[in-house]
Amino acid sequence: MRISNVDGRLTTFVDGKPVDVAEASGGRFGPDPQDGFERWEQLVDWGRSIGARGAGAVDADRLDAPVPRPRQVFGIGLNYVAHAMEGPWGVPDVPAVFTKYPTCIVGAKHIVQIPAPTTDWEVELVVAIGRRAHGVVAADAWSYVAGLTIGQDISERTLQRAGNVPQFGLGKSYPGFGPTGPWLVTVDEFTNPDDLSLSCALNGETMQDWNTDDMIFDVPALIEFLSASKTLLPGTVILTGTPHGVGFARKPPRYLKAGEEVVVKLEGVGELRNPVIAEA
Repeated sequence: MRISNVDGRLTTFVDGKPVDVAEASGGRFGPDPQDGFERWEQLVDWGRSIGARGAGAVDADRLDAPVPRPRQVFGIGLNYVAHAMEGPWGVPDVPAVFTKYPTCIVGAKHIVQIPAPTTDWEVELVVAIGRRAHGVVAADAWSYVAGLTIGQDISERTLQRAGNVPQFGLGKSYPGFGPTGPWLVTVDEFTNPDDLSLSCALNGETMQDWNTDDMIFDVPALIEFLSASKTLLPGTVILTGTPHGVGFARKPPRYLKAGEEVVVKLEGVGELRNPVIAEA
């Protein structure tokens, strides 16, 4: 089952056609995509009862973030070995966790404004939580996942590294620095959700091309780690880390430029296309 946000309304797909959930359910579920996470299991059961599966044709300009107002947004740094070795930190012993501010989350086709010339890209597998999770063990973790989507953890490196202590949350939370979408895909639609290819290209030039099976801490391990000290709420978003190939590590460094288009892809989900412009 795929959940999308079409013109601000909760939408799924049956036989390749978009279905407005509030209308098709006779009001059993409301139109707000975020509210669906509060009754996620019932929503998925209803969707399966009407044959919801796979994607359909929707104008990308009508799509917004599938999780438009996440209650919590966690980011994971240095979660692929080659990326961890691109910087001075080395491979972490435990997940390197930071938070992005929910106001940075946007959807497909969002125009990214770059506030500084050191703004970087990071393609990531994004996880949405479907039910309240605390003290979850890795073996049970996938049952707490509402679905997967693709996203960017766009990062302004100068602010991120300002001062003696890194400012990860600030440097990664400018407006529009969390494009996600085009929709959320339930775990049952993947043959192996732990083994998905992902990539990032700028104007057709591939910058990142890797696979999630190379994560240092996979999705179940991340949920176990986070839920050990935090209660993950329905609609929580976790950006699970980026592979190697980011701009700051290139020689010479390469950053986003106005006029470019960033295209990120995730196997089994699809792609995001985000134009880049200079900040007004």
